[in-house]
Amino acid sequence: MNNLVVGAGLSGAILANLIANIFNEKVLVIDRRSNIAGNVFDYKDKNTNITVHKYGPHIFHTNNKNVWDFLSKYTKWNYYFFKPQAVIEGKSVTIPFNLTTLYEVFSSSMAQQIETKLISKYGYGSSVPILTLKNESDKDLKFIADYIYQNMFENYTCKQWGLKPDEIDPSITSRVPIVISRDNRYFHDKYQGIPINGYSKMIENILKHPNIKLELNTDYKDICSKKYDRIFYSGSIDEFFDYKYGQLPYRSLDFDIQTINKEYYQNTSMVNYPNNYDFTRITEHKYFLDEKYDKTVISVEYPQPFILGKNERYYPIKNSETDDLYSKYKEEAGKIQGLYFIGRLGEYKYYNMDQAVERIFEIFEKIGETNA
Repeated sequence: MNNLVVGAGLSGAILANLIANIFNEKVLVIDRRSNIAGNVFDYKDKNTNITVHKYGPHIFHTNNKNVWDFLSKYTKWNYYFFKPQAVIEGKSVTIPFNLTTLYEVFSSSMAQQIETKLISKYGYGSSVPILTLKNESDKDLKFIADYIYQNMFENYTCKQWGLKPDEIDPSITSRVPIVISRDNRYFHDKYQGIPINGYSKMIENILKHPNIKLELNTDYKDICSKKYDRIFYSGSIDEFFDYKYGQLPYRSLDFDIQTINKEYYQNTSMVNYPNNYDFTRITEHKYFLDEKYDKTVISVEYPQPFILGKNERYYPIKNSETDDLYSKYKEEAGKIQGLYFIGRLGEYKYYNMDQAVERIFEIFEKIGETNA
């Protein structure tokens, strides 16, 4: 079998690796960028030697041991717990909003009163979506819901998505909870970390196989696709079909990467700005791998609409209308034997990194069933 993988990001690299290793088949991996690793691409800043996540911060986390064990064959890990903050009323506080945050923003007596009611209603250790809490009738719970909604959620969501919270798919809004505990970690998965030599090196190791050939600066349209039995396409599905039904909408991002002439810029790796400025957050990269230098590198993150030919696709805008549009493209894809769409863009779905890996495992298993 001849295999073509379009896109040398996380999804494409892992699928190529599985086909090369387990099927012992040849795979050509192409990418129109000049680098591997897609949006998890990172690099060493030439002035500071700090590892910079070019397309935004990526913290790997999973409860899936198979996913963790697979990636651990290709990287050692910096065992890292992500503890971001947000600037609320001019003060940096813990996020997601939890019992620690209660005492950071309110008096002890007021915080204790609300804490007691939250634990009584929902139980210690639970997570409650903001929009669920907003419907509470108890005046204290209603107050804290409105406070979080107005100060941490509403304006940030408008900046991030260019939409009001109630215009966004619930699967996205449910990602922003109040956590009823004092665990200040943003993620609570069993396995968490960042590749100790960077994501780009991890992807390079995944692609390092005699059955895999890599060609960068190569567009799919420049490839004679007819000679391949299987094509795995991680680009945007609407682009593949020349937008015959219209463009699928995305949000994009612009990163202002700066070198700062001081040892540290902020006291944690990421600080969100829900209500101030046009940007949403500032990332300080040296925290991820505990890199020491007397200067530091930050990324200031500006959300923006995706404009074809101008910027990159990041987040699919999910609603019933876009789901219907995607379904038309998916139906077209089903008519072409040996064609598989993978990843966030190919499947028009938001995936965390571990979910992207799990999905590739699923796709590979189905391919294996057809081979049997």
